[in-house]
Amino acid sequence: MVAAELNVVTGAFSYTGKYITEKLLSIGERVRTLTAHPNRRNIFSNRVDAFPFNFDNPRELIKSLEGAATLYNTYWVRFPYRQITYDKAVNNTKALINAAKEAGVSRVVHISITNASEESSFAYFKGKGILENFIIQSKLSYAIIRPTVIFGHEGILINNIAWFLRHLPVFAIMGSGDYKLQPVFVGDVAEIAVNAGHSGDNVIIDAIGPEIYPYEGLVRLIASKIHSKSKIIHLKPSLALFLSNLIGFFVNDVILTEDEIDGLMSNLLISKDPPTGKVRLSDWLDKNINTVGSSYVSELKCHYC
Repeated sequence: MVAAELNVVTGAFSYTGKYITEKLLSIGERVRTLTAHPNRRNIFSNRVDAFPFNFDNPRELIKSLEGAATLYNTYWVRFPYRQITYDKAVNNTKALINAAKEAGVSRVVHISITNASEESSFAYFKGKGILENFIIQSKLSYAIIRPTVIFGHEGILINNIAWFLRHLPVFAIMGSGDYKLQPVFVGDVAEIAVNAGHSGDNVIIDAIGPEIYPYEGLVRLIASKIHSKSKIIHLKPSLALFLSNLIGFFVNDVILTEDEIDGLMSNLLISKDPPTGKVRLSDWLDKNINTVGSSYVSELKCHYC
């Protein structure tokens, strides 16, 4: 009997990586994870071995990747925090890709973002673009998956919009609110990634949902689904960012960054390609009406604590 191929998934205890891991395990494949939290409770028990990233120890990093056929990389940072900057995240990811080559990994599936570009004026999108080109030039077989805003039970943006609409008397929209986004379900992203992992083609795929919303339309949809009484108002982006930082102080989190506001308002979270995801946000909200926004999801708690 031929043993199932081994896959390495970064961040299997976090969000997107967890769903990719679940998908791989469901089809009988073996999974190992690299994580910033090797001592965190292993939600997969003995089915998934956990190793630290060891970005600063190339020999150990290579060792943790040996024997794997495919690397599914979800590692990134949403915003700079303490010693972890975008430049540091780029360098860490380059170290990971180089280690994968040395370890004999044959294919990498990399989670990027729509409209990533080395030429972007936004640090988040620029860093993602730099890494896309690095992977393309690495000579590894690759699939680059470019999701928009990912929603699901552990998702931050959609859940926290709902939380604010449930708990605050006023909800502020940055600017006109007519800029668009195209949410994609996390399970669809995982399926797209795993399918791409089993293909031999070098591809770049936008992971995008079947619905496109103006930002204000999205907020009002969520408000209507949860029967929110919060008053929706429009503010200048700079004032909205100031208020989000103020609220962030009380919830001990970074709610929004200037880069995120600018990227959203520049329509970088939609795609010109046909939808690749199947789950509609509107249907998902109907099925999860009692849980979405019931508790606040902290980025700092999830990824930095």
